[in-house]
Amino acid sequence: MPSGSAPTHHSSRLARLQQFTMLGTVALVVGWLALFWNAPGAVVVAGVLLLVFGYALVLALEFAAVHRVNRGDTVPPAGRLALARAWWQEVRVAPQVFSWRQPFFWRGCPDDAVPPAPGQTAVVLVHGFVCNRGLWLPWMRELLRRRMPYTSVNLEPVFGSIDEYLPLIDDAVKRAHALTGRPPVLVCHSMGGLAARAWCAATPDAHARVRQVITIGTPHQGTWLGQFSHVTNGRQMRQQGAWLTKLRSLEAEQTPTGTYDRFICWYSNADNIVFPASTAMLPGADNRHVPGVAHVALAFDARVMEETLAWVASANAPEARPIAL
Repeated sequence: MPSGSAPTHHSSRLARLQQFTMLGTVALVVGWLALFWNAPGAVVVAGVLLLVFGYALVLALEFAAVHRVNRGDTVPPAGRLALARAWWQEVRVAPQVFSWRQPFFWRGCPDDAVPPAPGQTAVVLVHGFVCNRGLWLPWMRELLRRRMPYTSVNLEPVFGSIDEYLPLIDDAVKRAHALTGRPPVLVCHSMGGLAARAWCAATPDAHARVRQVITIGTPHQGTWLGQFSHVTNGRQMRQQGAWLTKLRSLEAEQTPTGTYDRFICWYSNADNIVFPASTAMLPGADNRHVPGVAHVALAFDARVMEETLAWVASANAPEARPIAL
């Protein structure tokens, strides 16, 4: 495990970056209106729509790639109508996350909002690529409602190596254990699941420190999109890449059978970031398919949230066993 102390989540460079992006978009819209106010109405409206909703075109390209790449996968592919619905789903969800919760409200629902609860099982929330703890606000509100303790992380540097996140996860696990006196459950979205696996592989007593790892849309086998990334953690998520190969080798040293029987892996055939769909699965894990749901939306799918939290609640049973790697 990389050495060094783990910084807290009292700051977020990503939040500042996304705030700047939002202000930049507003400035561009104002500038466009000032320059083309006297232009034909169609030109004015088209420019504003492109500046505000241009991300929807990028999402459309991603779903077009999903349609092509998933046709050769072992998971039955989603049809065109299902992908169109997933695209619209992501068009609505993405701004809530990247333009609202993460830049402006990521400090909401602090980790100490739920008082210590000895004997319960806490949740450690680990977000993914280009996210911060603000992603989890709907989960945090639900955990608060159910009085279930939790901790969270801000994985930074934003575009650094996944290995740099291990001290952050280690700190969050320690804080979660201190709240209850019991091993917590890791709930991870996207790249966060790889960070959790890397932490488990680098931590000799991980089997005793965490009860379960639950991943949501994690590129366990890499993702087709990884080949286009030029940042460190993006390159590490390439299919059959060097970092993933090394991670599997480290895990194999701990588990000769090569199975992940204490992992729950949520995945979808309409995931526009992690595809082919089968790349979000692990051998021997409890792999749960949620058809027709996009990548970010998968983190807030009603079934995913309800079944995950129900499992965490059931982990309070005395016979529940910790994760075995």
